[in-house]
Amino acid sequence: MLKEKAQQLYGRPLDQLSEAELYRAAFLLCRERLAALPLNQGQRKLYYISAEFLTGKLLACNLLNLGLWDELSEELAPLHKTIADLERQEAEPSLGNGGLGRLAACYMDSVASLGLNGDGVGLYYRYGLFRQVFKDHRQEELPDSWLTPETWARDSGRRYKVNLGGSLEVEAKLWEIDVPGYQRQTRQTLKLFELDTPQPSPVTQGIKFDKSDLAHNLTEFLYPDDSDHAGRMLRIYQQYFLVSAAAGLILDELKERGFRPEQLPEACCIQINDTHPSMIIPELVLRLTDSGLDFETAASLVSRTCAYTNHTILAEALEKWPLADLKEAVPQLVPVIQRLNSLAARHFPDPDTAIIDEAGQVHMARLDIHYGFSVNGVAALHTDILKKQELKAFYDIYPQKFNNKTNGISFRRWLQAANPRLAAFITQKIGPDWQQDASALERLKPFAEDPVSQQEWLAIKQESKTRLARELAASQGAGLKPEGIYDVQIKRLHEYKRQQMNLLYIIWKYRQIKAGLLPPRPINFIFGAKAAPAYVLAKDIIHALLCMSDLLKADPEVSPWLNLTFVENYNVAAAEVVIPAAEVSEQISLASKEASGTGNMKLMLNGALTLGTLDGANVEIADLVGGDNIYIFGQDADTVMELYKNKRYDPARLSRDPEIKVLLDFLTGPQMLALGDQASLERLYQDLTRKDWFMTLLDLKAYIKVKEQVFADYENRSGWAQMALLNIASAGFFTADRSVSEYNRDIWKLN
Repeated sequence: MLKEKAQQLYGRPLDQLSEAELYRAAFLLCRERLAALPLNQGQRKLYYISAEFLTGKLLACNLLNLGLWDELSEELAPLHKTIADLERQEAEPSLGNGGLGRLAACYMDSVASLGLNGDGVGLYYRYGLFRQVFKDHRQEELPDSWLTPETWARDSGRRYKVNLGGSLEVEAKLWEIDVPGYQRQTRQTLKLFELDTPQPSPVTQGIKFDKSDLAHNLTEFLYPDDSDHAGRMLRIYQQYFLVSAAAGLILDELKERGFRPEQLPEACCIQINDTHPSMIIPELVLRLTDSGLDFETAASLVSRTCAYTNHTILAEALEKWPLADLKEAVPQLVPVIQRLNSLAARHFPDPDTAIIDEAGQVHMARLDIHYGFSVNGVAALHTDILKKQELKAFYDIYPQKFNNKTNGISFRRWLQAANPRLAAFITQKIGPDWQQDASALERLKPFAEDPVSQQEWLAIKQESKTRLARELAASQGAGLKPEGIYDVQIKRLHEYKRQQMNLLYIIWKYRQIKAGLLPPRPINFIFGAKAAPAYVLAKDIIHALLCMSDLLKADPEVSPWLNLTFVENYNVAAAEVVIPAAEVSEQISLASKEASGTGNMKLMLNGALTLGTLDGANVEIADLVGGDNIYIFGQDADTVMELYKNKRYDPARLSRDPEIKVLLDFLTGPQMLALGDQASLERLYQDLTRKDWFMTLLDLKAYIKVKEQVFADYENRSGWAQMALLNIASAGFFTADRSVSEYNRDIWKLN
């Protein structure tokens, strides 16, 4: 297979090809097989519209889904190469930021694997988020120039006119990326729009560029910095560019499939993934009225077509835009939004449910709820909080719209592609059925108590740890100790995820070792995260962690025992090496703040034990594995919400506790100031002692206690292996196949 392709391309045998040439041969072979697959069909079609699709590199997963993995692996074996070696040649698409985008990519894999008629719809960013580099203990942002001449995307030939600001007309170019189903002879597509205006790099310094030059810079970056007016306007323009082009595509395909505009709900379901694409609702209403339908009929049709997934409990993340900004950016939509607001207010006059509030702010989530037929949260606790707290006013009037769809992951990618040795171990024990039906992982449970299986599992984990240490040593000079514990916190840098609490524990452990209290073995603390460019406090936390990392390295008493490694430019490719090696999964967000999480699921699937609060999907993980196989700490969601409601949380009082004070003081003590920036460290200290909005200090002492218990339990290697295997066996619920099946059964109804 690969041999023939290589001969065709280069006229040389495989053993005379470079890794780059081997990759190109595999890539072209794979792309040809994809193009030959027919599309899934069905009367009703899903359009999963999202600002992000964090696909990761695609060679390995495409080979896996096409059924080419084993044959290609056999051809590479005599060369002492693996598919992972070839995939290193591939640039990772910079089309997403974190969990939201990775979830969307997982769902597209499952839509294709379940044979459903559905496409993803998003934007084809030239630079995406940014490439993270560390300099002087700080995050710096550089353009992520990921686009290469050979790409998985192809030009569809479709173009759509988009009107911006009432006067500027630009053109959207539609790219398509094939998404094959696992072991299916069909595919779906990811459809991504790009501003069709070739232009030299607009970047002037770091990731700064002219935000007002919409004719050239509209789709350069994901989530452009919105700390100024130009940035906020660019966000609106970018979102409208997506929904305008998407509406054109949807209505074109509706006509091509033989449906009339009045049949929109019969032919289409549009899943709005978070609020970024919310303007699809007024845009479709406008287009339907332009086609001759009356306004209320158009609004009714759209309401029966669109469904909304909420991904956040954080009020600041529920998008709202000043009406004045919308008048500037999308003047043609403003009368539609105003009329939709009036129509909703006629039935529901409560100001708390108004799409346009008294201050002239347009609430995008409210638009989605009034004019969508389904509203779902992404974990049982999250959905419960939406109903009882954050969206209670809407749940009271639309109880039938609310439902839960707990997130899921593409488990084949995170086992077969990312951890093939573990996948082979599972298949050896229980057979291959789990690759199609993740619930079959339950059959692994009896092996958790088998001493031979435990030792096999420990050897697999040790190999993954050694690989991660080797790769991080080569890429950034990290000094991981494979004989030590791998404690991993990999997620977007945000105060509510509480990387700062992990930092305070590391300071506590440092002081313990300086006092002569040595752990049984070394501990490696591994972080991976990007902070939004304008999020000052998140960047302060990164700064403090990087300073602490160097402080540990420079101390000969402590460095044999503690290592802090921050993975630079953490992305999907890095995750595929970190997650198989992880042993402790840090899921320590403040209870009630994490909607779900999916990193917790990937880590669980690879045998890491969860150390976490009862937040997001941690609650469901705990239910599945049982209290003896997870480490839970901290206040629960009800307690936290009561503290917020009654304003009873007092960080100043807690910061005076002698055990906590000494850790906080260390942040601005002489050792840290010798390495770091005083203003940055002081800002973090002041926030923790005076504001601490996400209650780090509330749970700190409980966190230290349970973390010490985790490290003590780790020394019982047989017991640890048993818990890890039980976690893997219980992880099947968190497959994206299950999530997508539930979406289809309850919301999309595609077949």
